Amino acid sequence: MTQLDSVIKPKTKRSKRFLESRAPKLTEDVKSAMIMKGGNTSQTITQALKDIYSLKKPNAVMYKKKNITRPFEDSTSLEFFSKKTDCSLFLFGSHNKKRPNNFIFGRLFDFHVLDMIELGIEKYVSLSEIKASKCPEGTKPMLVFAGEAFDTDNEHRRLKSLLIDFFRGPTVPAVRLAGLEHILHFTAIDGKIYMRSYRSLLKKSGCRTPRIELEEIGPSFDFVLRRTHLASDDLYKLAHKQPKALKPKKKKNISHDAFGTKFGRVHMQKQDLSKLQTRKMKGLRKRRGEVVTEEQEGQALKVAKVES
Repeated sequence: MTQLDSVIKPKTKRSKRFLESRAPKLTEDVKSAMIMKGGNTSQTITQALKDIYSLKKPNAVMYKKKNITRPFEDSTSLEFFSKKTDCSLFLFGSHNKKRPNNFIFGRLFDFHVLDMIELGIEKYVSLSEIKASKCPEGTKPMLVFAGEAFDTDNEHRRLKSLLIDFFRGPTVPAVRLAGLEHILHFTAIDGKIYMRSYRSLLKKSGCRTPRIELEEIGPSFDFVLRRTHLASDDLYKLAHKQPKALKPKKKKNISHDAFGTKFGRVHMQKQDLSKLQTRKMKGLRKRRGEVVTEEQEGQALKVAKVES
């Protein structure tokens, strides 16, 4: 048992608040990522890690020192740093002759590695090489995935889920139109994954709805899929399990169609038609204080027949 695994009793209020922040919650904090480089790196990997860190800020931790580890062979060091920094995502960059310019995207569940996917960089354009105005730090990006492989192939489906987890940012209750300015586009075609970063510009269109143009701001990557380490179906299902308190309660007599339209069934008591308000007519109006009996109505009918 390591020091981090042992039971720690807080001695001060500060340490108590720290342990409470690390305790399980119904609504967990925003997922943070630790970005680190291996023992051997290239200039491309070093600059690429800095660009990914700039996209992920402020929910990221950047390690400047080299970490001599191989995640696919031994992931204990990653799990140790995950506990230390409370990060559930990681990006590991390395470079060697067999696998040049290598990225490893991964995520952890209960401080143990859940998924790892290795991507090789074939082409890279940094943020500084594209001369354009950038999005502010902490902007929540819109994620777009194109390609049939993201829906048909199991490895690409898990890669899509991992990239969504990595770049999605915080969960917000509402979004304003001006805040939708950063787009991350992923395309899977011919065994490669193309990552592009755009900024949406709202132009005048002569009407209320603006005209939207996309301007590439970088970074730009051409990836090739290499090794994968995917969790079993049971562990993957356990990682997605939600507490009972967060599960939406089922409402009776409410259903939805394929387009999301809500339909409800209302149960009403039997209606009394004698008290139903009908159309008002002057001929049927009664005078104030006048009570008409059945005998008077019968005499009125006889008089009307005689006169006719």
